[in-house]
Amino acid sequence: MSLRDLCQQYGIRFKKRLGQNLLLDDNINRIMTQAAALTADDYVLEVGAGLGALTKRLAAEAGRVLAIEIDRAFMPCLEDQFRDTPNVRLFRGDVLNHSIPKLVNEFIPGGARYKMVSNLPYYITTPILFHFFESPLRLDRIVVMVQEEVALRLVAPVGAANYGILSLVPRCYAQVDVVHRVPRTCFAPRPKVDSCIVRFRCRAQPPYADVDTPFLIALIRSAFATRRKTLRNSLTRTGAFGAPKEAVLGAFAETAIDPGRRPQTLDLDDFAKLARAIRARLDDTEGSRAHD
Repeated sequence: MSLRDLCQQYGIRFKKRLGQNLLLDDNINRIMTQAAALTADDYVLEVGAGLGALTKRLAAEAGRVLAIEIDRAFMPCLEDQFRDTPNVRLFRGDVLNHSIPKLVNEFIPGGARYKMVSNLPYYITTPILFHFFESPLRLDRIVVMVQEEVALRLVAPVGAANYGILSLVPRCYAQVDVVHRVPRTCFAPRPKVDSCIVRFRCRAQPPYADVDTPFLIALIRSAFATRRKTLRNSLTRTGAFGAPKEAVLGAFAETAIDPGRRPQTLDLDDFAKLARAIRARLDDTEGSRAHD
């Protein structure tokens, strides 16, 4: 039965407010599954299962699949398809309102490796990605379809107009690359933008052993909070970062990074150098206070 027939049978209408579009080309699901490099040892989380076309491919390759869907209208279709598929579990709910480890422990515990493969709703792509990046559950790989503009930001080079937080922060968690471009003609209703499949090969360890990753991310976010301003202005006047001005300026001097530069001219290594130097000054200050 075609996906269009499934929609008619179950009375499904795609909701624009939930970013729902019907993917007509199942070859795209094949490419996503291949990019995830699935084996029987992999347990997979899928966000936005929809009509279950990608779920079928994931179930055929992975050990177990947890298919998550927020829209109750899709659940009868999913339940009828996967009721007799022992390695697929279904969960209706908003993944952003749930702990990833708790969902895993309840539905697909004991996996040797965990991966996330999803056609993400465009309106909420970034929150979902960060929900998984920041989860205590260690993921081996993430493969998602996102709108092309987001994909290009994720892989933007230093100095590009679209280089920013979304380019840098995911690189703290994974190596990022664009696998495949998906034209808007592959969907119904046809969206106004093209899409891309993006792969995140997650790091087993933080990128810098001697740099606290949350502190590094806080530094990056503060630097880009006012991306048109210099680093001196962004990092010494923002309340979001909160490091004393003296510590920030001292770190600039130590690292030989010009505080007159703008954040989009620094790569991840540059931000790590700054974070390391600022953190050391904060630790020294706290140590001195402890001995007073």
